[in-house]
Amino acid sequence: MTKLIIILLSAVFINNYILSRFLGICPFLGVSKKLDSATGMSLAVIFVMLIATAVTWPIQMFLLVPNDLGYLQTIVFILVIAALVQLVEIVLKRYLPSLHKSLGVYLPLITTNCAILGVTILNIDEGYSFIESMVNSLGSGLGFMLAMIMFSGVRSKLEGADIPKSFNNSCRGVYYLAVIYGLRRSNREFV
Repeated sequence: MTKLIIILLSAVFINNYILSRFLGICPFLGVSKKLDSATGMSLAVIFVMLIATAVTWPIQMFLLVPNDLGYLQTIVFILVIAALVQLVEIVLKRYLPSLHKSLGVYLPLITTNCAILGVTILNIDEGYSFIESMVNSLGSGLGFMLAMIMFSGVRSKLEGADIPKSFNNSCRGVYYLAVIYGLRRSNREFV
């Protein structure tokens, strides 16, 4: 039980896929303008991470490894993630059309979200059991959500700030990201 708690907290705070491993930046920059969109995208990512892990771990352990097909891991995992994202998109379009519209093009981009693929592959590489993989996926998704919500808050605060014109519009998201990474790096130097 203690190991599961350590895996969960480590995935959320220490090995955060956005803030530490720099994976999943595209939806992070694109959908973090509004808290509602950031939360909706985060919940979709958590759902896809959990279901992708629940599907890919057994495929790896009971199909690919026993049949010496480990070289197909990345392709199979991407196909599973793509199918799950299509399922999420269909459900959102049907039951939550406003969220589907606000996520826009970034929802199908979950398919290519390297954080999701990274979680599924690293669960295997770390030698996690099925339960440990699910806990790591949940923690990784919660870490993604934490970063999205924090970034959404920073963006809303900086929207009213007086920043140079050169950082307006398209560069603004990168500017905000640089501020967060700069703060994070300065905290590491003092610890």
